[in-house]
Amino acid sequence: MPYLGGEETVKELRRALSNPHVQGDPLRHRSTVLRVIRLPSLVEYVQQPLTAGLRDRAACVRRVAVLGWAKLHSLQPHADIDAAVVNELYSMLRDNDPVVMVNCLRALEEILKEEGGVAVNKAIAHHLLNRLKECDVWGQCEVLGVLQRYRPHSEEELFDILSLLDPCLLSPSVPVMAATLGLFLSLCCRGLPAVSLAALRRAQGPLLAACGSASPEMKFTALCHVQLLLRSLPGLMGEHYKRFFCGYAEPAYIKQRKMQVLVELVNDDNVGFVLDELKGYCTDVSPDTAQAAISAIGRIGRSYSDQCLEILTGLLGLKQEHITSVVVQTMRDLVWVCPQCSESVCEALEGCEDTLQDSQGRQALLWLLGVHGDRVSSVRSEMAAGVKTELLTATMRVFLCRPAETQDTLGRLLHYCIEEEADMNVRDQALLYYRLLHCGIEETRSVLQGRRSDPSLGVLIGRPAEPVSQWARSFNTLEPLRQCNAGAESAPQAAPYHLALDPEPSLDLCDPLNPSQDRQETGEMAALHRGVAWDQHRAHEHQDGPAADVPGPSRPVKVYHLLVPVADQ
Repeated sequence: MPYLGGEETVKELRRALSNPHVQGDPLRHRSTVLRVIRLPSLVEYVQQPLTAGLRDRAACVRRVAVLGWAKLHSLQPHADIDAAVVNELYSMLRDNDPVVMVNCLRALEEILKEEGGVAVNKAIAHHLLNRLKECDVWGQCEVLGVLQRYRPHSEEELFDILSLLDPCLLSPSVPVMAATLGLFLSLCCRGLPAVSLAALRRAQGPLLAACGSASPEMKFTALCHVQLLLRSLPGLMGEHYKRFFCGYAEPAYIKQRKMQVLVELVNDDNVGFVLDELKGYCTDVSPDTAQAAISAIGRIGRSYSDQCLEILTGLLGLKQEHITSVVVQTMRDLVWVCPQCSESVCEALEGCEDTLQDSQGRQALLWLLGVHGDRVSSVRSEMAAGVKTELLTATMRVFLCRPAETQDTLGRLLHYCIEEEADMNVRDQALLYYRLLHCGIEETRSVLQGRRSDPSLGVLIGRPAEPVSQWARSFNTLEPLRQCNAGAESAPQAAPYHLALDPEPSLDLCDPLNPSQDRQETGEMAALHRGVAWDQHRAHEHQDGPAADVPGPSRPVKVYHLLVPVADQ
């Protein structure tokens, strides 16, 4: 075999590229050109045959020659392509072969990437639009993507372009439909929002068909774009809600995305059917699917609280660990948004503490106890560090509203966490609360008793539609697949904390670096642990100040915890 780059190799290359039999066979010609281009020593010899190939009579030769220039640029991105070649590629946009035309667009995009790609003027735009039907699916998508850079000079020209594109909105090919809709939104989202909304309504048919595709990837992409459309047209596909019911054999990520869409499609007419369907998913063999279904019911509960609470309460009766945990977290989030549900939620929680085994479920239960401790009759919790921290906060909050019944429990809990707890985060939290109590009841209440809910989040039904311009640029791209804002709502969130902290440090707070003060606190904790009344203890420590008003006791509350023994010491 001759040395690559030698004189004999160059002669053989020139003979092969000029051989009409090789040129007449597209596969052989393409293979010869692309194989030679990969050899750096032969690049300078291939430019002349590529230039000649651009003017060849055979369309297959012109196709390969155009791609050859793009390949040559990708191998040597810093090398300058002759301006005559770029002009030749621009002129070949009018080639009779549609594949050559599309290849020229792709090659110019690669070569002129640093300059922003192909410069589309009025003549080029109209020529591409008129020849759009001659291209295959890939070619049509490429042309429609390039045309998004063009801006019509008049409203009459704009409507002429839209008239040419209108049949493509109903194309049986989903990629062509998506590319056409993206071009519609690019042209109309700012100046003609009504036209954009009309285009979205026309495209719902092909999108629904794509949601039933046999390809999971196509189905997931279509579902993500449906969610984009629903941001501007919330009730667009409400009558087709059954198309988003989950199939048994579908992957978990498809089921979860469909449930997110179902939440967006709920209205007064279909809420019963949607909730019945979601209720069936709550016992799915996949814990992730069951969790997504329960969370979806909780989101619907913002608008239809009574029906959703009935389903969630029934799920607590199943006594299954993962279901109970997610239900409690969902109820916590529902109470935060809809405070009118707090009484029903507190009644449903009694007895579910035995089933909770994970820390997130226990934290949610303790948060509900701390915020609505006067309504929950009994709970039980235990050992994880996050649960201990939540238990401290919950006990402090209950102490502020029911001090006589919670004083002994709070004293033993603080004593244990400060003297015996190995986790420093829990110990620091206990020290913070203990020192906060020294500042006074009112100061403690101002810090711990913030808002119990946030109704300003609103309900799902009747929310204002977003302008199409906010998401038009991301349509028919990978961005909707990367967005996690919708997926984040499918999982229960952490407990809401709204503490009204004083930005200025209080002079009454103890110095955490003073060891003598820690020894003093040990004696004080022992006094509090022995059950000394809080008002007497405060009067002993601060004789000059009046005792804080303490609210009277209400009905008994039982707080059992495994941090310290329950029996009296």
